[in-house]
Formats: sequence, C-alpha cells, structure tokens
Amino acid sequence: MRIALDAMGGDDAPEINIDGALKALQSYEKMEIDLVGPKDQLTQLLEERGGIPDRLKIVNATQHVGMEEKPTVALRQKPDASITVCWKLMAEKKVQAVVSAGNTGAVVASGLRTRLFLKQVKRPGIAVTLPTVKGPCVLMDVGANPAARSDHLYQYAVMGAIYAREMLGIQGPRVGLLNIGSEDGKGNDVIREASGMISASPMKDSYVGNVEGRGIYQAEADVVICEGFVGNVVLKTSEGMADMMFRILSREIVGALDVERERAAKAFQDTARRYEYRETGGAPLLGIDGLCMISHGSSDARAMANALATCVKMSERQINQMIVEALSETAE
Repeated sequence: MRIALDAMGGDDAPEINIDGALKALQSYEKMEIDLVGPKDQLTQLLEERGGIPDRLKIVNATQHVGMEEKPTVALRQKPDASITVCWKLMAEKKVQAVVSAGNTGAVVASGLRTRLFLKQVKRPGIAVTLPTVKGPCVLMDVGANPAARSDHLYQYAVMGAIYAREMLGIQGPRVGLLNIGSEDGKGNDVIREASGMISASPMKDSYVGNVEGRGIYQAEADVVICEGFVGNVVLKTSEGMADMMFRILSREIVGALDVERERAAKAFQDTARRYEYRETGGAPLLGIDGLCMISHGSSDARAMANALATCVKMSERQINQMIVEALSETAE
C-alpha cells in the first residue's frame, strides 16, 4: 500500500513526520510512502537519519499551509501546497491514502475539492474515537461538514457504525443522535428527519435515539452522530477538560497521597496514554474514495506512525467497500 504523507503538516513538522514514516516502514513491509514537501530539506533530514529507505520516495512541494491560515484562502494562494499535492497523488491513483497532521480545514477543503467521494456518499465526515466508561465511542462528524442535512447524518450513522465494528471491534454498535434532550421530538428539523431515516433503515434495531452530551461519556451509544460544528465544539471541549483533569490529578491528588511519587506518576501517565491521540494516530475522513487520516497538530512520531498503520488496517478490513455496499442497499 502506498501512502502520501504531508511532511509539512503539524506543529513540529517536518522532523516528526519523517521519524514517524521511518518508524512505520520498519513495522509494515508492504507499506510504501510518498513524503511530500520541499525536496532539498527532506533529503537532508533523511540523510542525517541514515539515508532514504527503498520504500520511501520524496515528492517535491514548494509550499505549505500554516496551522493558523484560513484554509480556502491559503489553498487558493498556494497551488503547490504539500497537502494539495498529497490529494492530487490520490486523485491520480498514485497513492491509496493521505495522512496529515496539518491544518484540518485545509486537509478537508483540499480533499473536498477533488470530489473523491465514494459512490452514494454525499458528504464525507470526520470520525473521532472518544473514551467512555465502557470503552471507545465514535463521534461523527467533528468538523468536515458544519451544515449537515438529515441525509448526511444518516450516512454518517452508516459509516460510523461500520468503522466502530471493523476498527474498534464493537459488535452490533448502538447508534445515537446527539441532541439537547433524550425525548423523541427534541431538536431541530434536521435532527428529527435524520431520526426518522435511521428508524426506518436496516439500523433500526441498533438505534437508541437521542443522546445528550453527557451521555457520550456514559456510553449510552457506541456511535454518536452530529453535524460538524457541534461535533468540533464537543471534541475541543473534551480535550480541554481532559487536560485540566489530568493536571489537577497529578498535581493535587498525587501530592496529597502517601504513596511512592514515581509509581503514582507512572500510573497517571499510563491512564492518560489509553485516551490520547497518539495511540490511534488521528481521525479518519470517512466517505472518501481512498483513505485519509487527519492527525492532531501536536502529534509526535509515534502518532504519525500509528496514523500510517491505521490506513493499512482500514484497507485490509475493506472499510470503503463495506460503506459502498451498505449505502447502495439503502438507495435501492
């Protein structure tokens, strides 16, 4: 499998992307990587690390989109941006996946411009894995489609359920709609229409109805569906809350306990590691004809290696084929 890696995406690019690529190549013999970015700079960094591996090729891109830039403006002004080149490679079928820790808006916007949608998919969405009291939960969409229609939400339910089952090992995943109340009839017209569509679909037996925000972490559903605006707010709020809680626990509680400091600190680190983005590598943009992993801007080499590995696993599990088949059945 050949993957285009945006070498210039992320807070610590390009070094962490190079190290992540080298790490991934060591673990997956069938993986090949197109490292996209300024050729001279990337060549020098690779030479400092022992040279360019046989299964890695540098694809030159003279520009990149900064983390704080407005995506649509930057992409228009920078036609040779590394993320644009990555998507071009996939559109030309030269690679089967794109991975980037760069500006999320630019990653999504560049992808949407290619119109590389799977058959029957109307709008791709980002699916992120969140922790709950009973295990992982898929939240979709978290930013790709801030003005979703009811049919978009229905398709997210289909795609999210397949991802939860095949990638997270959740058998018969329960699907819910994020809403302001759990009662039937709550929410706006889009939510109510989406609810009716899911209730009348093959997923009706696994549909649990409306889920309030607190219900996400109480494991009321294995897949929670929402529009991208709401999902992004939930995700960013959750990240901030988690960071605050772990800081408080490590500073206040450990300091007050009569325990060995080193062991206690390690316990908190191990707990935090179970929930951090480095272990999953990022979030997939589902519904794309190909594969795309969007990694956190603060990703390190391990996170990037895991993002590359997730692309391989998604390909092996034939996630896209399952999505097309499921949506085709609904269309019929």
